[in-house]
Amino acid sequence: MNLLILTCLFPLLGWFILAFSRGRLAENSAALIGVGSVGLSALTAAWVILQFNLAPPPGGVYTQFLWQWMSVGGFTPSFTLYLDGLSVTMLGVVTGVGFLIHLFASWYMRGEAGYSRFFAYTNLFIFSMLLLVLGDNLLMLYFGWEGVGLCSYLLIGFYYSHRANGNAALKAFIVTRIGDVFMAIGLFILFLHLGTLNIQELMLLAPQKYVEGDSWLWIATLMLLGGAVGKSAQLPLQTWLADAMAGPTPVSALIHAATMVTAGVYLIARTHGLFILTPEILQLVGVVGAVTLVLAGFAALVQTDIKRILAYSTMSQIGYMFLALGVGAWDAAIFHLMTHAFFKALLFLASGAVINACHHEQNIFKMGGLWKKLPLAYASFIVGGAALAALPLITAGFYSKDEILWEAFASGHSGLLYAGLAGAFLTSLYTFRLIFIAFHGEQQTEAHAGHGVAHWLPLGTLIVLSTFIGALITPPLAGVLPQSVGHAGGEAKHSLEIASGAIALAGIILAALLFLGRRQLVNTIAASAPGRLLSAWWFAAWGFDWLYERIFIRPYLLATRLLAHDPIDGAIGVIPRLTRAGHALLSRSETGQVRGYALSLVGGAVLLLAIVLLV
Repeated sequence: MNLLILTCLFPLLGWFILAFSRGRLAENSAALIGVGSVGLSALTAAWVILQFNLAPPPGGVYTQFLWQWMSVGGFTPSFTLYLDGLSVTMLGVVTGVGFLIHLFASWYMRGEAGYSRFFAYTNLFIFSMLLLVLGDNLLMLYFGWEGVGLCSYLLIGFYYSHRANGNAALKAFIVTRIGDVFMAIGLFILFLHLGTLNIQELMLLAPQKYVEGDSWLWIATLMLLGGAVGKSAQLPLQTWLADAMAGPTPVSALIHAATMVTAGVYLIARTHGLFILTPEILQLVGVVGAVTLVLAGFAALVQTDIKRILAYSTMSQIGYMFLALGVGAWDAAIFHLMTHAFFKALLFLASGAVINACHHEQNIFKMGGLWKKLPLAYASFIVGGAALAALPLITAGFYSKDEILWEAFASGHSGLLYAGLAGAFLTSLYTFRLIFIAFHGEQQTEAHAGHGVAHWLPLGTLIVLSTFIGALITPPLAGVLPQSVGHAGGEAKHSLEIASGAIALAGIILAALLFLGRRQLVNTIAASAPGRLLSAWWFAAWGFDWLYERIFIRPYLLATRLLAHDPIDGAIGVIPRLTRAGHALLSRSETGQVRGYALSLVGGAVLLLAIVLLV
């Protein structure tokens, strides 16, 4: 396990070589470095995980001290890697799924300008995410947290020549920075009261320092939740995620499946001891997740862009994870995080294959009939879509999502349970709406299937992992996270599984009735006045961008226009103007005439003597 540091160093080295090559490397060389570095990281991670499982370290925890970061008074954070069951799970997801995405990207990005620049950014992204999940203290976690935020900005705006892409990158950066400021405030409060940011020390000291419901801890956990909702695109900071689709499709897969949006879930799970002491904030976590998953489901139901549909589905699935955290189903949240990484990476990569085959067309209504032309992409969408819809027994998503629903029921949170079931129905409906419209019906555009091992190997691997086989991978979370309340199960659990499975199947059947064939019924509903209103409202994702523009952006722009002629700034500006005037006046005395200089000296001396005598 002492090789753990190499999982971080390989992507960092890849970034260094690619970044300083200044685009001079050939595509094959750039792909070899970019994909190879993450591949070596994944292989090292696999070895570390194998050793961790075969010969568990004492107490189930392995730490690797690298160096002392700083020492300021009593503040002595270090760069130390911390490996337990939770970070082992995240390590496997980040490096394993990240490698498959990199491999697919080496095929997808061929011929694009900035090929080596793309892999430099993605390597740095993987490095930052590994720092986030392996750091033993919140400052090191925050360092990686900000790193993934920077890389998301660079990757979302990768096609920077288009203004809309730059705006989308800027929006993601600013919105997530709002959450990051909240998180930083939370860290300040924790350090002020507990004197450390080491995560394990915080978990031990918090119950000793704070009583349940303590106001300072309440504020601190609320601030941490603010950071989590920003990175994980939950209400009210969810508006950036759909616009992030401006980046290349492998970037969407990387952000949505293996890295950035799962960071908020990891943060809350890692600091669970703090949230347990503030049950009101923990309940708020569940409510935020439940509301987000339902609102995102309705928004996905009317989108026409294949990637935006998947973006809203990510928002919804992260909502399930927040719901699980809110009811204390810690292991179910991380289990769903893992299975979601499998099938969401599969769906995004398959959407990239479809977009590439259809000459960069992303409107599903301009596709149609693709199942014959793109059999691998179609199989990927069928398996990935079934896992997203939690089709019973055969998909990975069924086992993780039903665990969340059962925990919500067993903990007595009936409202959250109903929200989860409603979200399950919406998920089946919008997922198979996408599949039926894009892959069935009349063909609207010519499509050419992709070829090569970098194309089919990632898709094939993720297809297998998205089935029940992926659910057989059990995260080693025993002793790391608190025991959930609903593990006993029984007839009630089987009844809930049958109900949720029936709901998922009902959504698929309704999608077939509405979106296969001529779609006369759904067109009639959409053409009606209520249908047009709801479609426009949901298409705009419930109007949050419109609302925020009027509440925050326009007043801010108005303030900038008013302060452009600020009288205080004008008064301060008098000083440099007087200085410039004095300079201009005195420079005229530089005549070069010796008599004039001598006269000025004599006059100055007489003036000084007069002042002395008078005083």
